Amino acid sequence: MLSSSQELSSIFGWVSIACWVVVYSPQILQNFSLKSGEGLSVAFIVLWLIGDITNLLGGMMAGLLPTMIILAMYYTVCDLILLFQVYYYRHQKSSPLNQLTASSPLLPKPEPPLAHKSFLARSAVYLLAFGLVISTGVIAWLLNNKGGAQPGGGESEKGGDVLEWRSQSLGWISAVTYIGSRVPQILHNHQTKCEGLSLAMFFFSISGNLTYVASILFKSVRRRYIIANLPWLSGSALTVFLDIAVLCQFAYFSRQQKRIVLPSSEEARRSIVDEDD
Repeated sequence: MLSSSQELSSIFGWVSIACWVVVYSPQILQNFSLKSGEGLSVAFIVLWLIGDITNLLGGMMAGLLPTMIILAMYYTVCDLILLFQVYYYRHQKSSPLNQLTASSPLLPKPEPPLAHKSFLARSAVYLLAFGLVISTGVIAWLLNNKGGAQPGGGESEKGGDVLEWRSQSLGWISAVTYIGSRVPQILHNHQTKCEGLSLAMFFFSISGNLTYVASILFKSVRRRYIIANLPWLSGSALTVFLDIAVLCQFAYFSRQQKRIVLPSSEEARRSIVDEDD
């Protein structure tokens, strides 16, 4: 009979998987829609990729939850897709066929007023989506239990307690690169005003990290277990704070955009009235 803490560990683990399965999708789709990957910092993606690779290797050596092993493999593929998009669309833009011609407009067509959804409106949509993702994770946990599989994929009693210098070194490298990856993205956002960046990606990143930390802590709080998992706990927990900083950037630049769009809309309305007079 499983204890309530083990059940919670399993539930949080499955919810974490559900969050991370969808985390990249909004950004990949947004890049495809915009035909551009300029909202992303290349350094952000490369550091994230290094973190995912070392995370995968370190997790396998340390005998961590299969949650981490499954996710790290998936992350690596998605990181490569994002890198491909950035350089593919850059190459397309630099292609002679896409260069400005004499008949091409010097500036893109302006977007209609209030084309950008407010930060609060987008946040409400993503919170609703997060609720659906949580439901998916819980359903996956129920199906997993019904199939008779143990939470954590049938780990041994001492699974995750391995203290070995190679896995710990890889784990800490992974943690540092995960945390460090947000720094170039935050700096990049100051230049792009978060244009082309998916807010949903960071919502689900925060959710995935928090539920992953919870899945570890509810599994066990034994000192040896916590020490063995400390690199992954640190990497996930500290990344949350930097992702929150990115959400703050979204809110700030969204408010700035609203202040710019509203006056221009009012000026356009006045000019139309003047022309009618």
